[in-house]
Amino acid sequence: MNFDMITAAAGRLAGHVRRTPLLHSALLDDFAGRPVYVKAECLQQTGSFKARGAWSAISALEPEVRARGVIAFSSGNHAQGVAWSAKMHGVPAVIVMPSDAPALKLANTRAYGAEVVTYNRESEDRDEIGARLAAERGLTLVKPFDEPLVIAGQGTCGLEIAEQAAELGIEEAPVLVPCGGGGLTSGVALALEATAPGLTVHPVEPEGFDDVVRSQAAGAIQRNARLSGSICDAIITPQPGDLTWPNIQRLCGPGLVVSEDEALMAMAQAFLRLKIVGEPGGSVALAAALTRAPGSGPVIAILSGGNVDPAMFSRALSMLD
Repeated sequence: MNFDMITAAAGRLAGHVRRTPLLHSALLDDFAGRPVYVKAECLQQTGSFKARGAWSAISALEPEVRARGVIAFSSGNHAQGVAWSAKMHGVPAVIVMPSDAPALKLANTRAYGAEVVTYNRESEDRDEIGARLAAERGLTLVKPFDEPLVIAGQGTCGLEIAEQAAELGIEEAPVLVPCGGGGLTSGVALALEATAPGLTVHPVEPEGFDDVVRSQAAGAIQRNARLSGSICDAIITPQPGDLTWPNIQRLCGPGLVVSEDEALMAMAQAFLRLKIVGEPGGSVALAAALTRAPGSGPVIAILSGGNVDPAMFSRALSMLD
């Protein structure tokens, strides 16, 4: 995994994924007590940053390999990214998804033309299911985060942040990133190391699923005790990836942990002040930016996804009552 892979991915992604805006609101600044800039990946193709990594990986396959089809496992956002990318390349996709994934994510993945295979995340092993189906059908596995081509695609978000921060004259700032397995976190950190070293990445996780923060404290990979039970489903993974963890350990500042209520409030503020829709897991970095980001100057938060069911979004808006 290196910076050249990120720039190569940017070339393959050009014209296919969106250069998402870095949004700002004076009223959001007032709420946080400091300048807050939001990288709106909720406006990306398929509603999350995952389209970047999926397109990067699928577009790099040899044509004859790609034609046989791809398989992925995901709670929803990677699923949609792979399903969309496969559809745009005209190849079949099988997606292994937890049975308790949000209904919208299940429906959208099917709508992109993918075959969805569900599993119980507490009692079944998604890796085993994916490996078995890949072997049986000759499919290529596109991992959600622990895959160099996927990390490279996510890193293109960091390239954009560096350019946009420079346009605004921001040379130093914490960059807060919602973190599950660490693909986005490590990709953005690698991109910023090379293009904007004054921007330091900090992973952000929900309470009870803070494996990355605990890994940073221990100096070695730590595992979550639970694999479900949070509204922040998009960033719930067993532990940091074997490939992503070394990048996080070397490049990232201390991670931050937020509550579910803080994530919901961030969703509400993003809608109220920026007119964008976030999902709980995708909004944890904004939640940290509004409440506990390091330093006192500008802070940049990635709002990584906006695929939220109406009932959950209504719950977030109720925080404004």
